Amino acid sequence: MKRRDFVALGLAVPALPALAEDRAFDTLAESFLEALWQQDPDAAVAAGRFEFAGRLRLPGAAQRAAMRGFLAGWLKRFQAVPEASLGTAQRMDRAMLLAKIESDLWRLDTLREWAWNPAEHNPASPIDLVLNTDWAPVQERVKALQPRVRQLPAFYAEARKSLSGVTREHTELALQQAPGVLSVLEDLESHAQQQGLGALMQPDLEKARRAVAGYQAHLKTLLPGAKRSFRLGAALYEPKFRHDVQSARSARETYELALARREAVLDGMLTQARALWPAVIGPEAPPADRFALIGRVIAKLSEKHVARERFVDEIRAQIPQLEAWIRQHDLLTLDPAKPLKVRETPVYQRGIAGASIEAPGPYRPQDSTYYNVTPLDELTPEQAESTLREYNHWILQILNIHEAVPGHYTQLVYANQVPSKVKALFGNGAMVEGWAVYGELMMLESGYGASPEMTLMWGKWHLRSVTNTILDYSVHVLGMERQAALDLLTRQAFQTEREAAEKWRRVQLTSVQLTSYFSGFSEIHALREQLKARPGFQLKAFHEKFLSYGSAPVRLIAAEM
Repeated sequence: MKRRDFVALGLAVPALPALAEDRAFDTLAESFLEALWQQDPDAAVAAGRFEFAGRLRLPGAAQRAAMRGFLAGWLKRFQAVPEASLGTAQRMDRAMLLAKIESDLWRLDTLREWAWNPAEHNPASPIDLVLNTDWAPVQERVKALQPRVRQLPAFYAEARKSLSGVTREHTELALQQAPGVLSVLEDLESHAQQQGLGALMQPDLEKARRAVAGYQAHLKTLLPGAKRSFRLGAALYEPKFRHDVQSARSARETYELALARREAVLDGMLTQARALWPAVIGPEAPPADRFALIGRVIAKLSEKHVARERFVDEIRAQIPQLEAWIRQHDLLTLDPAKPLKVRETPVYQRGIAGASIEAPGPYRPQDSTYYNVTPLDELTPEQAESTLREYNHWILQILNIHEAVPGHYTQLVYANQVPSKVKALFGNGAMVEGWAVYGELMMLESGYGASPEMTLMWGKWHLRSVTNTILDYSVHVLGMERQAALDLLTRQAFQTEREAAEKWRRVQLTSVQLTSYFSGFSEIHALREQLKARPGFQLKAFHEKFLSYGSAPVRLIAAEM
C-alpha cells in the first residue's frame, strides 16, 4: 500500500519502515546533488567535496546555457513526484529543491546579477577553502589547486565578456576585493614554496595574477559608464523576496509588520530610558522627544566598551561563557566536539559585514566553523571609537549570541546533523538569521545579563533587525535617499554614524537579505507562542525539535510542528 493510499483513506501513515516512495525520492535527490557538483564544482567545494578542487566554473554564456538546461530538466523530474506520496522529511526536501531550482532559474534569466555585479565573479573563496581546510596533506592540497589556478585567466576573460550595464557600487566593491584575491594567491604560493612546489606553481600563479590585474583594469574602464541603479525596484524585489525568504507573507506585508513592531519596541525602550535617565544622565530634565531621550541614555551608556586592541580577543573570550550559560540553564544541547574558531576576516571577504559565521559543508561537518571578525586596525581613531560605541559592553555580548551561541554557529551545527543533505546545503536564509535573532531573545528571557542597561541595549539591537527590513524595502522599492536612510538609522534607531554609513553601503550592495532577520524571527516567535499554549510545552524540547528540521524555511517547519 502506497502512502498516498493511506492519505486518501484517511488512515495514519506508517512511519517505519521507510516506504518505497521515500527511498526512491532520497535516491533521486542524491542523484541531483551528484549531477549538480559536476555542473557547479565551486558549489561542490563549498559543500566540502574537495575532489572537485581542480575544476573551476567559468562564468560565461556557455556555462549559463548548460546550467539552464540542467535546471529545467531537474525541475520537471521533481515536479513529477506526487507530494502526497512522501513522508515529512522527503516532502520538505522536495519543496526546498523545487524552490532552489526555481530561484536559480529566476536569477539566471531575470535577475541577471552576473551581468551587472562584477563582484559576483570572485574566485578566491574556493581556493582558500581547498588550501586551508585539513582534508588532505598540504602538498596534496597545493597540487589539487594547480588546475583551478591554471583556469583563472579563462575565468576572468569570461567574466569580462559577461559584464554589461554594471552598477558603480558593485564595480567599486569588486575593485576593493581584488587585492584579497591576490592575497589568496600569495598564500597559495607560500604553501607551494614550503612544500617544494614553488617552481611547479610559479608560471600558473604569474598568469593568474596578471588576469586579476587585467580584470581590475577593465573594471576601471567601466566605472565612468556605470549608470545602472543599485536599487532593485518593485518588479524584481517582490519575486526576489519570495525566492530568498520563502515566507508566508509578501515583502510588502513584512514591511508593514516591521513598522508596527518598531513602534512596540520604541515604546518599551522609552519606558526603560526614562527609568535609567536619573542614574545615567543626572538631574537634567529629560527631553520631550522620544528619540532624543532614548538616544541620550544610549549614547552615555555606549561609552563603556572594550579597548580597540582587545576587540577580537574579547569576542574570542566570550564564547565559552555563552556556552556555559546555555548548559547551566538547559536551553539546548551543545556538541563540544564541533570546533568554533574566531579569526580575523580574510581580506577577500571584507567590505560588506564586520562579523560573520563561515560553517563547513555537510560533507565535512567535522571541520572548523570560523567566526570571522574584521579587526579595527585600519580605522582612524574616530572610526574605531564609533565602532566600539556601537558594539559596546552590552551589544558586543548580543552580537556574539547572534553570530555564535546559541545563534548561527549552534544552529548550523544542528543543521549538519540532519540526515538530509538538502536541508543543510540549501538552507533558508530567513530561518538561519531568524533563529539568530530569536536566540538573542531566548538568552535574555533566561536572565542572561539581567540589568536595565542590557534590556535597553537589546531593544536597540532588536530595533536594528526591525529597521533592516524597513530600510531595505524603503531603499529598493520606495526610493529612499541616503540622507533619509541615515536619519532612520542614527536618530530613529540610535546607531552610530559609522554603523549607519556601513549599513547604507550594505543596502546598496545587497537586496532582500536585510529583511531576513525580522521575517524569520517573527515567524519563529509566532510559532513558539502558538505551541506554548499546548499542554506539556517545554522550551528546550521546542528548540531542539525546531532545529532538528535543519535550515528549512520556517513556514515548512511550522506546518510540520
